[in-house]
Amino acid sequence: MNYFSVTFFILVLRKTWLVLLSVTPTDIQTALYELCWQVVQGNLKLDLVTSVLGDMMELREDMPSVLADVFSILDLETSALEEKNKRDHYTQLVGACLFCVPEAILKERLDPETLESLGLIKQAHQFNQKIVKIKTKLFYKQQKFNLLREENEGYAKLITELGQDLSGNITSHIVLESIKSLIGCFNLDPNRVLDIILEVYESRSDQDEFFLSLIKSYMCEPLTLCHILGFKFKFYQEPNEETPKSLYHIAAALLHYNLIELEDLYVHLMPLDAAIIEEHKRDISEAKQIARKLVMVVLPSEKSEDKEKDKEKEEEKNDKPPDNQKLGLLEALLRIGDWHHAQSIMDQMPSFYATSHKAIALALCQLVHLTVEPLYRRAGVPKGARGCVMHPLRSKRAPQPAESFEDLRKDTFSMLCYLGPHLSHDPILFAKIVRLGKAFMKEYQSDNRPEVKDKMDTLLSCFLSIADQVLLPSLSLMECNACMSEELWGLFKLFPYQHRYRLYGQWKNETYSSHPLLVKVKAQTVDRAKYIMKRLTKENVKQSGRQIGKLSHSNPTILFDYILSQIQWYDNLISPVVDSLKYLTSLNYDVLAYCIIEALANPEKEKMKHDDTTISSWLQSLASLCGAVFRKYPIELAGLLQYVTNQLKAGKSFDLLILKEVVQKMAGIEITDEMTSEQLEAMTGGEQLKAEGGYFGQIRNTKKSSQRLKEVLLDHELALPLCLLMAQQRNGVVFLEGGEKHLKLVGHLYDQCHDTLVQFGGFLASNLSTEDYIKRVPSIDILCNQFHTPHDAAFFLSRPMYAHQILSKYDELKKAEKGNRQQQKVHKYVAACEQVMTPVHEAVVSLHPARVWDDLRPQFYATFWSLTMYDLAVPHAAYEREVNKLKAQIKQIEENPEIPLNKKKKEKERCTALQEKLQEEEKKQLEHVQRVLHRLKLEKDNWLLAKSTKNETITKFLQLCLFPRCIFSSIDAVYCARFVELVHQQKTPNFCTLLCYDRVFSAIIYTVASCTENESHRYGRFLCCMLETVTRWHSDRAIYEKECANYPGFLTIFRATGFDGGNKADQLDYENFRHVVHKWHYMLTKASVHCLETGDYTHIRNILIVLTKILPCYPKVLNLGQALECRVHKICLEEKDKRPDLYALAMGYSGRLKSQKVHMVPENEFHHKEQPARSATPASQQNGPGSTGKPATNTSKTEEGTSEDGDRAKDKSQGTTKPVNKANSAAAKVTTSNGNGALNSTKAVKERDDKEKSGKEKKEKKEKTPGSTPEAKAENRREKQRDERAGKEERVVREGKEKTPKADREKVKPEEKSGKDDKVKAGNGEPMEPSRERDAVKEAKSKEKGDRSAVAGSLKSPGPRSESAESERGKKPFQWFARSKSREREMEKKDSENTQGRSKEKKEERKERKRDHTVNDRETSQEAKRRKDENGTNASKNSKSTSPSCDSPLSAEKEKSKRSKSSSKEKADSVKPERTSSGGKKESRHDKEKSEKKEKRDSSGGKEEKKQYP
Repeated sequence: MNYFSVTFFILVLRKTWLVLLSVTPTDIQTALYELCWQVVQGNLKLDLVTSVLGDMMELREDMPSVLADVFSILDLETSALEEKNKRDHYTQLVGACLFCVPEAILKERLDPETLESLGLIKQAHQFNQKIVKIKTKLFYKQQKFNLLREENEGYAKLITELGQDLSGNITSHIVLESIKSLIGCFNLDPNRVLDIILEVYESRSDQDEFFLSLIKSYMCEPLTLCHILGFKFKFYQEPNEETPKSLYHIAAALLHYNLIELEDLYVHLMPLDAAIIEEHKRDISEAKQIARKLVMVVLPSEKSEDKEKDKEKEEEKNDKPPDNQKLGLLEALLRIGDWHHAQSIMDQMPSFYATSHKAIALALCQLVHLTVEPLYRRAGVPKGARGCVMHPLRSKRAPQPAESFEDLRKDTFSMLCYLGPHLSHDPILFAKIVRLGKAFMKEYQSDNRPEVKDKMDTLLSCFLSIADQVLLPSLSLMECNACMSEELWGLFKLFPYQHRYRLYGQWKNETYSSHPLLVKVKAQTVDRAKYIMKRLTKENVKQSGRQIGKLSHSNPTILFDYILSQIQWYDNLISPVVDSLKYLTSLNYDVLAYCIIEALANPEKEKMKHDDTTISSWLQSLASLCGAVFRKYPIELAGLLQYVTNQLKAGKSFDLLILKEVVQKMAGIEITDEMTSEQLEAMTGGEQLKAEGGYFGQIRNTKKSSQRLKEVLLDHELALPLCLLMAQQRNGVVFLEGGEKHLKLVGHLYDQCHDTLVQFGGFLASNLSTEDYIKRVPSIDILCNQFHTPHDAAFFLSRPMYAHQILSKYDELKKAEKGNRQQQKVHKYVAACEQVMTPVHEAVVSLHPARVWDDLRPQFYATFWSLTMYDLAVPHAAYEREVNKLKAQIKQIEENPEIPLNKKKKEKERCTALQEKLQEEEKKQLEHVQRVLHRLKLEKDNWLLAKSTKNETITKFLQLCLFPRCIFSSIDAVYCARFVELVHQQKTPNFCTLLCYDRVFSAIIYTVASCTENESHRYGRFLCCMLETVTRWHSDRAIYEKECANYPGFLTIFRATGFDGGNKADQLDYENFRHVVHKWHYMLTKASVHCLETGDYTHIRNILIVLTKILPCYPKVLNLGQALECRVHKICLEEKDKRPDLYALAMGYSGRLKSQKVHMVPENEFHHKEQPARSATPASQQNGPGSTGKPATNTSKTEEGTSEDGDRAKDKSQGTTKPVNKANSAAAKVTTSNGNGALNSTKAVKERDDKEKSGKEKKEKKEKTPGSTPEAKAENRREKQRDERAGKEERVVREGKEKTPKADREKVKPEEKSGKDDKVKAGNGEPMEPSRERDAVKEAKSKEKGDRSAVAGSLKSPGPRSESAESERGKKPFQWFARSKSREREMEKKDSENTQGRSKEKKEERKERKRDHTVNDRETSQEAKRRKDENGTNASKNSKSTSPSCDSPLSAEKEKSKRSKSSSKEKADSVKPERTSSGGKKESRHDKEKSEKKEKRDSSGGKEEKKQYP
């Protein structure tokens, strides 16, 4: 501190100004404080310091004031100290310095008590009172010139000066000088003058420029001006007071020109922001309450209470609240174009609160009008429109008008967003914004420059936001303005449907909760929709439709949501609703499409019923609505189709029901498996015939709707993806979706997916042009290998492409070479087919392993899959039927007098035109079919190869061609049957027709079990068509001889490839064919009974469907029909309460079956049971329905395959009807594979078999399913019996060898071995009857006389079947057969006990028959060996086939002589059994016992054979 004192002392002494100038006032003040504080502390002497301070006072003028400040600080500090000495030191210091510090400065700054102690004032109390009086006088005493009445002349002159005419050269500067003069002259208060200036400005608000300039020049402080304005606003805040607009205007103008700040003025305005927020919440709650009341069911008493409350609220509202000055100021700001300050005020309020007031909304709309006017004039005005001219605002501070779309981003878009739904107050501005949007979208779509792409995308998002936040909500608040709806659609249709649907979703689910008005509107719309829907009927569709239309113009989402909810509950509303939608706008239709998709995709709704077996009714109702609405009205389909596609991608197939309905209604393509035969026949014709006679309902006028559907599919590239997804989803339904679903539902979904694929593919084929179709469908190998499309679906999609390509190529060739001859046209068609199909033949090779093509040529495979029924036959009857219908219509029209003449003329012209179209189409199809048949005739020789056996060829044909396609569609089922018939009629080499039919009819159990419900319908139709052909051949010998005789398909032997069957003996004759047909009927019965007795839902349902379909052709035999009737009756009893759908099917079939009984015939009428002489039938066939011993019954099984497969199919079934077996065996001549045979036609045998048959029929009705057999318990005993039987047979053979020359014995050995194997394998063959043995002895004697002829109709088996395969096929059938035999033995044992006493009489006769049997075996073996030598073929020794190994017949002459001799022997031999039988029942019962013992041994042998191949 001494340092500072010394420093200042030196400065004073030396008076060094330079050093002093370098010290700041703060440093001086600090130094003085420290110096004085040392005196107070007593560290420095008072005299020394006083002298120093006195010297310092001369350095600066303000030094006394600085020192006074230091004394003031020390005064406060020392007064708070407790040490009195320090206070005294302070007082002494101040007193010593009075000479250098003026007294006035000290009185101003020191405390009155300190001044009193220094003697500067007398009393501190009096001094304080004096200060208060002076302050009051200065600050609070009112001057006389502040009141107008006190200085009226000055203020009058002021008002006159301000109110003068300003049109001349009067400027604000001149007026301001006058004002100053008046203030000075009359001593006027400046603030009062400013108030008068504002008052005059308020009355002359049009003179903004003058007064604003005057105020700006006059103004003192902005805060003073705000206080004066605030005082003016406060005056109008009393109740029932209204703030004048002029005040709002001058406040807005002052804000606009920044003469005052909004924050300073805002606090003076009422109401408070908190009150505004509270009011907004109250409005929302009231709106929600109103909405709740409209939705709720209100009782009458409650209604009256609510009315009273509403009246009270209205009375309260009548008390007018104070003006909302903030909104008034906001409106004024918007009127003058001050968007910046207006936006600031709106930000302080809830969303859309300010614009909910109409005046503000209109003011903002006017501002937007002015902003967009130049751009609208340039780009938005439609051609021919004028529009009123908008004058821009004079203020340069207002938003600048937009000259380009980019300028809209500055202020216009934000203004519109603040406006929100209240753009509804100005429909003209609404239309302008929409038209600007349309103009932008056109520019956006045409301008592809990359440098502007980002800007354009940003603008697009802005327009989408405006549509979401402004346009759609505003439309909701407009009342029934259809023009605005259509105008908006003009913009929306330029957006992709994804953007549109997003906007609709926001509109429906979020917009209506954002504002009280929208909440009320939603409730009112729902209430009105309920009112309309309650009264909607078919009779008042027109009136209700108008009401729906009016309601939908503004709030379509709410209306449609309610309508769809009603349709989901009540499907009978669909028709009237669809009719009532004709008054909708285009935008409403598009919204309806979105609402339907949203309803379909509702995650809260289950698409299955509670039983999980059927699709929910709401989904079915919506699907029906989709089909009807999209067909009738021009609604865009892209969204709906994309939705279905996305669902398929996700592995969900429920929504395919929608696509099915849409295609059916829009294109008129109907898919059903319940078609009548007439409809199915019409479906094989051209498109016109299909439309007229192929569908249940005549769907007309589908040209436009199908065109719309086609365009949508092509534009959005959905045609092929939908096809591929459906084709892949078929298996996905089973393996991906089907895990947890009920089997019935899985089958239904599979059928739905498949049917929709067929329907959709048919639509594409008939509506797409050749170029479009070929462009979109890839080749068959890409479809199958790359897209993993199933082969049947891939060919289904490719088939129309092949037809298009062939016709196109054919037309090219016709144009290139102009030749009109039919033969030339055919050759050109064949050439066109070769050019188109050759790549296809090469492509299909990759679809299957190489071994497949060893039997089927790719050409045959591709031909089968590429043709349709349209190519194979012309439905002349269908064409004629439809033409006759049209003629009848014309006749009815002419005879109807009520129809006006002009309408008559139109209808007649329409019918005549259709008639001509049908006739022309028939002619065209006839020419086409002739060309196709000629082409097939040329190709047939190269279809099938002979590298494998015929059985394997047929197997591959069935597996790869026939079975996959016959269940694809109803028309394909007919096609497959007709194709088989065509291949037969074309005399195709290496194709065995008999074997094909046999495989189809003999093994239907597994096929039926694996079908869905619809596939069962198609499979049944396929079997029916196959049976129709067989029945036609069976019905008349002439037809059979014409269509089957000398055809390769009915050959019983193939000596070499391409053998023409010239030998009559190689053909199956008519009677034997009838036996085969009976066998097929029996196999169908056996399979049907098995399926009916399984108890499985799928088996029973499917077989009932199949049986219903084939009822016209099956059953034809009375006993088979009775067997079916018995089983079906049992199903009816069992399923009546368990499974009603099965019960309904069974009852339906039972009734129709009973009606068919009149057309059934006994078995002996269906096929001739009396046997011609010298015929051979394999033992394996005697249990089949065709095993009546006819000469060539086994010839229906060419090679080893036919008989083998027939027995296999028989044995696999467990529900066979035994009466047929017995009846057949009773009338049959038994022939084993070594040629041993005997006649069996006596009356005794017939009587025995009739008894057996009746007994077994009774037993069959009592029994349900075969139970556990006693045969399994007696396995060892049967094994011993088989060994004993085998030993006896060996002894017989040895005896035969001894009696036969050595050379003959060597020839007989291989045939004998084969015969033994066949006998063992047959297992179910009938034993030889006693009468047959006796006849065989006589027959053998005739042979010894030189008649060495072969058994007619026997077959050769060139290729053995594998043992493993035969064992698998024979395993289950032998078990069933053994059980059946055991039951037969139990019944027959009783009969045998009754005949034991009489058996002695016939001992001698039995011994004689045994000897005859031995001789017969030897002679027949020798004959078989000689036949083999003559034919030059050898039988396989190790053959394990079930079918017999027989040779081809000898010449016709030998056969004739042999038959004549054996016939005479037969007649002679048949006399003795007849006499014996007429004598009584002794012999017949004994014969029966003898026969059954032999049958038991054979059955036991069959059982053991099965055990060898487990």
